[in-house]
Amino acid sequence: MSLCTMKELLESAQRQNRAVGAFSVGNMEMVAGAVKAAEQSKTPIILQIAQVRFPYSPLHLMGPMMIEAAQNASVKIAVHLDHGTTMDAVQAALDYGFTSVMFDGSLLPFEENVMKTSQVKKMADRFGATVEAELGIVGGSEDGGKSHGIRCTDPAEVPEFCRRTGVDALAVAIGNAHGNYPVAPVLCFDVLEKIRQVSPAYLVLHGGSGISDLDFRKSIEHGIRKINIATASFQALTCKAEAYFTTQSGCDYFGLNEKMVEGVYENVLHHIMVFNNKEDLQDAVS
Repeated sequence: MSLCTMKELLESAQRQNRAVGAFSVGNMEMVAGAVKAAEQSKTPIILQIAQVRFPYSPLHLMGPMMIEAAQNASVKIAVHLDHGTTMDAVQAALDYGFTSVMFDGSLLPFEENVMKTSQVKKMADRFGATVEAELGIVGGSEDGGKSHGIRCTDPAEVPEFCRRTGVDALAVAIGNAHGNYPVAPVLCFDVLEKIRQVSPAYLVLHGGSGISDLDFRKSIEHGIRKINIATASFQALTCKAEAYFTTQSGCDYFGLNEKMVEGVYENVLHHIMVFNNKEDLQDAVS
């Protein structure tokens, strides 16, 4: 059985100075494409779904499919709830067998974030699951709705937050944002380095779609161990479907299925190579 905890993958990434790709999925084709890329590259990944996606991709359908895919994969795969905002959603994910959950209390006051994150940690501990939290505010929004701006994580708050909550992983805000970037983001690597020096938790970079490969590598050098990719995979699937309908005569579901899987596979494979230092970026540097 290849289903594993996220903490196991983060520990391995820490030892090897790389990052684990966490790829958001919304349907069967996205799951299949991500797993195919992981198996072909012989590289563990994290399959994840955010609570905000449930109206489009219900947890009672996606959850069992994600778990089954991980259990039958030839590489280790963790299954993660991304941006859980309610205790009910966290509990449901744990009940389905998710090996990792995130509680996003980033919009809450510090003390309330600590309190609710601590509650989630107790819930997850009963299942042996990994816990991720967020401190600071990552820009944009998971569903393309209202942005709450960006508030960089305060390195001074990190040790106390981690000590009081006991979280395994911490999502940080360093100028990154969810969704499409209108212009190339400027990441605050000086802030990230300060966080790295004081954080007992593994560090996570959200809003990966649109960040350059070189900045991914730089963030890994400054301690990032998990990188989230969502928008890029959804767009890759959509673009392949659009091209299929506009260039192919005699379209059918099975051809469409193959193209959607292909789009996600290609996007995930590229990011796996970057995050795991398997792709030569020397040409881009020079």
